[in-house]
Amino acid sequence: MVDAERGYLIVADNTKDTDYLNCAIALARSIKLHTPSAQIALMTSSHLPEGVGIFDYIVGLPFGDQAPDSGWKLKNDWQIFYASPFRQTIKLEADMIVPHSIEHWWDILQKKDVVLSVGARNYKNEFTNDRSYRKIFDLNKLPDVYNAITYWRRSQEAKKFFDLVRDLFDNWDEVKKSIKGGDSDPGTTDVIYGLAAKIIGVENVTLPNTSYPSMIHMKPLINHLYGDDWTKEMVWEFDKSNIRINTINQMYPFHYQIKEFSKTLNEYYEQFF
Repeated sequence: MVDAERGYLIVADNTKDTDYLNCAIALARSIKLHTPSAQIALMTSSHLPEGVGIFDYIVGLPFGDQAPDSGWKLKNDWQIFYASPFRQTIKLEADMIVPHSIEHWWDILQKKDVVLSVGARNYKNEFTNDRSYRKIFDLNKLPDVYNAITYWRRSQEAKKFFDLVRDLFDNWDEVKKSIKGGDSDPGTTDVIYGLAAKIIGVENVTLPNTSYPSMIHMKPLINHLYGDDWTKEMVWEFDKSNIRINTINQMYPFHYQIKEFSKTLNEYYEQFF
């Protein structure tokens, strides 16, 4: 059932090692700082701490956990289509913040049924050419899509996309036989989305010749780091929702990746809520 016209969906389930709910809270706060009217839904099966009122909707997995024993929680991704309370949804990965309003994105996103983000940017806001993390994409000539930012509107075409995502996950043992380097689990939902986009037609699920949807990705090789943790090599500054890295304003959704950084974010954001 659709409860609202449009909004943001964040998926976050805690694991033994990672507090994804803390990440989701930081992300929601970053959005509300510059867009207080934004509608935000949290999809989780974890228990939200008391007193957290940042989310407008809290929803569960409409079809239940599809991988209760394997721990391969990525298999539940397709359920976001059915879980969202919005007619138009932008799904955001939990370990991100949105430093500046992206409300203007809706104007062009709504012209399509599904839009996946393509490519990644470094902290200088530049598209990266580094392919270290995308070898399976290059081997199989898959479109360079990321599920971290995904738009869809309630439609038969969007349903077709997410049903295909489900089929690819459910039949991975057969699918991987036809993929170079696909001899194990896909590792990330990005691979499944890449396959689905190739089957459906990348032109049908992306926005060619636009600068968005796009994100800053803080993986080390993308940003020419010496180690694995950018927070130990770079200087960051907060200015409400905005974050500067080495004095540079981050102009796109910021995928900080180091999950523990969410604690620093929330400690800062709490003064505004």
